Amino acid sequence: MGGWRGRVAQYLAEKRLEAPLHFTLIDPDEVSGDLDQASKLVEPMVSAGTDVILVGGSIGVSESLLDDIISSLKRYGLPVVLFPGNVNGLSKEADAVLFMSLLNSDDPYYIVGAQVQGAIIVKRYGLEVLPTAYLIVGYGGAAGYIGRARPLPLDKPEITTAYALAAEMLGMRYIYLEAGSGAPVHVPAEIIASVRKALSSSTMLIVGGGIRSPEAARRVVEAGADIVVTGTIVEEDSERAASIVKSIKSQDRRTSS
Repeated sequence: MGGWRGRVAQYLAEKRLEAPLHFTLIDPDEVSGDLDQASKLVEPMVSAGTDVILVGGSIGVSESLLDDIISSLKRYGLPVVLFPGNVNGLSKEADAVLFMSLLNSDDPYYIVGAQVQGAIIVKRYGLEVLPTAYLIVGYGGAAGYIGRARPLPLDKPEITTAYALAAEMLGMRYIYLEAGSGAPVHVPAEIIASVRKALSSSTMLIVGGGIRSPEAARRVVEAGADIVVTGTIVEEDSERAASIVKSIKSQDRRTSS
């Protein structure tokens, strides 16, 4: 398997110069802690060219479960990054963490409270921090429900853009537009394009939720996404999920601005 060295942020920046990136999301609850099942899901994605293994979920996650799964997945030679739904979504075995604030939550806990509790743990574990604004758009799914989000409207790109711009001005270097796991539709291209146009080129735009086909992935990338996240389709149809990765990697390189 291929390897990588250095910091995850540097790795992502360098890989983005080659092509848009793909993150494979593994939800520990969905694989019920089965290490063989997690490997079975990841292997075809690694072969297809996925760039990062993202581990986390909104429900049923425990630290001990995370430790075991992450340790088993590191053998693939890719960065393993945490996607925490709460403070129980942290693990010392990971390479980095999306240190997220759910900016459109109605509950301050998910904006800053969980982050205050988690910061000490992240520091103790020595995890690399990827400062991320997490924005729930449209459907939202479990993440939106658990996080008490007020989903951003699908037909008002300017509202999501304002949130993303505020996040960048607050110093967040990754903006994650989330339609929700199993969403009926992905984040609309109009919203992605509007957000991308407003952000500086150094801020990475992540888009996930509802991306179930190579065509959908291409629309998302062409609209301006730097990173595409797929999870549900990885669990349901590994062949189609692998074709999504290949379609992303076939896109043109980012040109210098």
